[in-house]
Amino acid sequence: MFRPPTVRHRLVTPLFFAKSSTFASTSVCAVADFPQSDTVSQILGHFNSFPLPYSPKLLFSSLRKNIWFKNEVLKLRPSEIDTIIEKLDPENAIGFFFLLQNQFGVKHTRNLQFVIAHILAEKKRFRALRCHLQRVLQDEGCGSAPSFCELLFKSFKGWDSNHVVWDMLAFVYCRAGMVHDALLVLSNMKDLYIRPSIMTYNSLLHNLRHTDIMWDVYSDIEANGICPTEYTNSIFLDGLCRQSLIHEAIAFLREIEEKQAEPCVVWFNTLMSGFCRMGFVDIAKSFFCMMFKYGLIPDAYSYNTLIHGLCISGSLEEALDFTNDMVKQGLEPDEVTYNILAKGFRLLGMMDGTWEVTERMLHREPNPDLLTYTILICGHCQTGNVEEGFRLREEMLSKGFQLNVISYRVLLGSLCKSGRINEALSLLSEVENVGLKPDRFMWEAEELYKQLLGKGIAPTIITFNSLINGSCKAGKLADARKWLDGIKMHNLVPSVVTYTTLMNAFCEAGNLEATVELLEEMEASGLEPNQVTYSVVMKGLCKQGKLEESVAVLKGMLAKGLSPDQASYNALIQCFCEARDLNRAFQLHDEMIKLNIHPNHGTYTILIHGLSVYGDLGDAERLFSFLQDQHIKFSKVVYTTLIKANCAKGDVQKAMVLFCQMAETGFEISVKDYSAVVNRLCKRSLLKDAIDFFRMMLVGGIAPDKQICSVMFDSINRGSDFSLKFQFYVLMIKCGFDPG
Repeated sequence: MFRPPTVRHRLVTPLFFAKSSTFASTSVCAVADFPQSDTVSQILGHFNSFPLPYSPKLLFSSLRKNIWFKNEVLKLRPSEIDTIIEKLDPENAIGFFFLLQNQFGVKHTRNLQFVIAHILAEKKRFRALRCHLQRVLQDEGCGSAPSFCELLFKSFKGWDSNHVVWDMLAFVYCRAGMVHDALLVLSNMKDLYIRPSIMTYNSLLHNLRHTDIMWDVYSDIEANGICPTEYTNSIFLDGLCRQSLIHEAIAFLREIEEKQAEPCVVWFNTLMSGFCRMGFVDIAKSFFCMMFKYGLIPDAYSYNTLIHGLCISGSLEEALDFTNDMVKQGLEPDEVTYNILAKGFRLLGMMDGTWEVTERMLHREPNPDLLTYTILICGHCQTGNVEEGFRLREEMLSKGFQLNVISYRVLLGSLCKSGRINEALSLLSEVENVGLKPDRFMWEAEELYKQLLGKGIAPTIITFNSLINGSCKAGKLADARKWLDGIKMHNLVPSVVTYTTLMNAFCEAGNLEATVELLEEMEASGLEPNQVTYSVVMKGLCKQGKLEESVAVLKGMLAKGLSPDQASYNALIQCFCEARDLNRAFQLHDEMIKLNIHPNHGTYTILIHGLSVYGDLGDAERLFSFLQDQHIKFSKVVYTTLIKANCAKGDVQKAMVLFCQMAETGFEISVKDYSAVVNRLCKRSLLKDAIDFFRMMLVGGIAPDKQICSVMFDSINRGSDFSLKFQFYVLMIKCGFDPG
């Protein structure tokens, strides 16, 4: 039933046949043998048609396109579908179930749905189990818990992983907001002595945090011997704040501090959010300050919560002070921060002409900074004053400021809403030209697409390529594939760039099958893959360790007159190094030179790393010396690789020489470089040498961090050399660390 590979496919098709462990011949559940129909036998035959084990993904991809298979499957009775699944191994049973459901629209019986749920649970595919049960609940809706509980109790009691299915069912009900159903499932679990997971309890607690029942849920968690997590306590605190139980919230914080451990940032954020919501901003500020007392560092959410509370209460100057403090602490204000501030100014009418106050608050410095401009742009665009937003943009650019992601998104959104398509397209091009990632602007691009259609303007292949590129970078591969289909719907022809962009994204995601399908589709449409396309395929093959197939693609490129680039060869060389086949790696290097493709510093970095880690360190050093004589410039990675290898070998003298060479070459030396050396020396108990490197770091003006001090402290304490301990303690005290 499967199409045999053509000459064009021979290079790729065999990649999917690989040895795999055979499954046990047990059925999903015990059933009596009974005669099966010819159709059932033929369908089962698909799973045993080949002498070699067939890749399940490719098998189901082929079945999905098989018209005969689809027609026959749609004629099957539910009992026949059950029979087929019972006779398949777990992986094929799962694949067959979802093929029928998702591709052919077959509605499975409840019993079969829970058979698959148990198989997924047994194989620990919890994410797939959750998605599967979510779909089941979507179809059944509220009030379905009694029948599901009865089915699980009567038909699946004693099954492996039955407790996992019960727990996930309760969790999915909670996530769907079907609290009464969730409580019924939990009640049945209690009767069966099945303990819910903390994940399920957290979800239930979140749904009930507005009610008194949350106290019962929390008590139940403790009664079951489950330790509440930080998230559990955060939800409970949030519930107390939402119910305006201020004293109880503070008492609970003290209680968990006494019972468990130090508070965390999340707990304080929850309390601050609750008190700001109730209008008690001063109390929220007290909790903010209390974080420092406990040695906690507020995060962006902490600042945004407090800034929002201050803006709502009209304390704009104080909100700006906290925003500036946020920047000083190394936290970049995000879109939420700017929107909060812009809304605060708007609430006080500062975006409607009251510029005296605005300038006094925002222009306190001689020159407005990026923060000031971004707030103003957000504020004007929110009030519909796009022209003023663009005037500020021009002012920013004239002063040498680069707009950030937030400014661009606000401006693009405003243009889209006002239907100014050409200006929006121009601004979107500017975004890409300045190097900002297009995936951040995908919603603007999709809005532009809708605007084009609404105004009767036909999108071009460039429009679709932009949408596909953005979707791929955002990791939305299903959307990217949808845009490819959209090209054909508009009677446009996909370009080589279109296919290559998609193929590269699927390769990055590890989906080689989809990459090959796109290559076949591309060639079938009459498009010739170019050098970049083949390089993408090679990269995908290399990632999956299919080295010979990668070489075959390389030879195919050369046969077609296409010249591989350095990146293609480097990818192959790296794979052969990692496979410990250094001879083949150097053969490819020699082949590059014959083809007049000059190896770059990346090539030699890979080869030296390969020799150092997988081969002979002496060979790596000889190659390094030879290339130095040829005046080849190395990356810092080459030096650090050789330094680490010599430390691991115990040749500290060579490591020291290389380290000095690296510094003399002009590379910036950081504490991480010293840490890498010190770690390896400590592992080999070369503590005197480790102290020498530590001292060299201090002489070089580099301050040590806690990690390097901790490693040395532990290693020296394990030893018995008192003089070394004394030397190191003196060094630590000089650095400001407490040796105790």
